[in-house]
Amino acid sequence: MVIPGFTFARAPKILFGRGNIQRLPEEILNFGPQALLITGAVSFRNSPQWEHLQHTCRELGITLFDLSVKGEPGPDLVDEAVSKFAAQQISVVAAIGGGSVIDAGKAISAMLPLRESVMAYLEGVGSGRKHSGVKVPFVAIPTTSGTGTEATKNASLSRVGEKGFKKSLRHENFVPDIAIIDPELSLNCPLAITAACGMDALAQLLESYVSSQSSPLTDALAWNGMEAVRDHLLPACHDGAHNPDARAGMAYAALLSGLALANAGLGIVHSLSSVIGGYFDIPHGVICGTLVGPGTKMNIAKLKQQGEAGNIALQKHARLGALLCQQPLTSIVAGCEWLENKLAEWTRVLKIPRLGDYGIKPGDLDKITAAAAMRNNPVQLETGDIRMILMENLGG
Repeated sequence: MVIPGFTFARAPKILFGRGNIQRLPEEILNFGPQALLITGAVSFRNSPQWEHLQHTCRELGITLFDLSVKGEPGPDLVDEAVSKFAAQQISVVAAIGGGSVIDAGKAISAMLPLRESVMAYLEGVGSGRKHSGVKVPFVAIPTTSGTGTEATKNASLSRVGEKGFKKSLRHENFVPDIAIIDPELSLNCPLAITAACGMDALAQLLESYVSSQSSPLTDALAWNGMEAVRDHLLPACHDGAHNPDARAGMAYAALLSGLALANAGLGIVHSLSSVIGGYFDIPHGVICGTLVGPGTKMNIAKLKQQGEAGNIALQKHARLGALLCQQPLTSIVAGCEWLENKLAEWTRVLKIPRLGDYGIKPGDLDKITAAAAMRNNPVQLETGDIRMILMENLGG
């Protein structure tokens, strides 16, 4: 086997395992005595871990400041947080929550040293200024298993509306210094959120694996992550919801999805998610979870039209179908059909909502398709192809 050249970005220091939330205070103290803790609005703050964490930090002489985040973070939230805490000489920012909370924390840690609006640095909507990469040290502690943002260099920020956007603040230095992944933190995650986040992780692993920028290393990560999704997604959403092993499997899959996407990139599903997330108030995991089936089906159809040119990407899709269905690969056609059917089955069984359930109508599709990008997708899709992916998902 000839190994082609590739580049792999740095990863955070990873602390993976049950009970690791208890290690956060000592990790904070390694950076300094002033910590900003960012959490979601309800779940973690209502848990025994929140009181215990505060108590332990006080015992160690750590001064805590805290901020709660509700929903997808936007530039205004980041700017307000920077203004509020800029004078506090924050030693470290730690974000405990889902992908939105971690993205907020990542952006705040990046902007605290600059003390100016994050808008100037957002890709595609700002003034094009380049961030120096200087930040306050950042620790990510996910409580859901989906985005993998605990292992990536970008923070997604959105402003929802007619002229809305969902764009990234990005720099190699924004990879979290530490990712603490404690599967026990996701035990009380609602099943609908678990399902949507799990399908997001699946979409990231799948898109990274078939990406035009994939490498043998990202392929290995994505493959191992897909094995974990196969074995743990449905249990984590049903009879194993309170099983730490099922939760650990999905936490591991989400982590691998972040490492893979950070180095291989993503395809049409996540491109559409960024566009739709700017125009409509729909959870990111729901968009990815509901589009990964039709998006993959369209990619396979277009690859088949390419003949020999699309053979490698088709083979990869087929291998994933055999993996998820635990079948020996008999043919490319069979493997691709298994993949399409498995994605459709999981979307149905997990009751992932459709885009139409959030009010998206046929009249909205032109502006969505016009902004969709093909970067890293395994095959070029035309506007009509993208429209078909979306139309299949409107329902009604």
